[in-house]
Amino acid sequence: MKPLFRFLIAGVIGLLADAALTHVLIEHAGLGPFTARIPAIVTAMAVAWFVDRSRTFGHSLAAGGFRYWAIGITAALVNYAIYATLMYRAPFLQPAVAVVFASLAAIGYSLFGYSRFVFGR
Repeated sequence: MKPLFRFLIAGVIGLLADAALTHVLIEHAGLGPFTARIPAIVTAMAVAWFVDRSRTFGHSLAAGGFRYWAIGITAALVNYAIYATLMYRAPFLQPAVAVVFASLAAIGYSLFGYSRFVFGR
């Protein structure tokens, strides 16, 4: 259960980085809610990867890096698709709320992918 808890903590840290950067890019950099998500998702992936590899799964920087990023990129696509759908279908939602829902779905997807195909646990 410890790896799952650590993975969820890494996901929450990534989610916080994602939501914070999305907010900053929309409110202070003047980007639109769809454009702001792209660098925010990439940043969140990098933050979560660092925490996962060092705290959750204990692999070196290079070990499983390609597979990690392959799962991460598809998770990012899931994340962005859900975010964009929510923003398009429910424009009254604050972008941060859509980030939370999209990120939770991506965390579930990535947990499965990372644990089965990257870290083999």
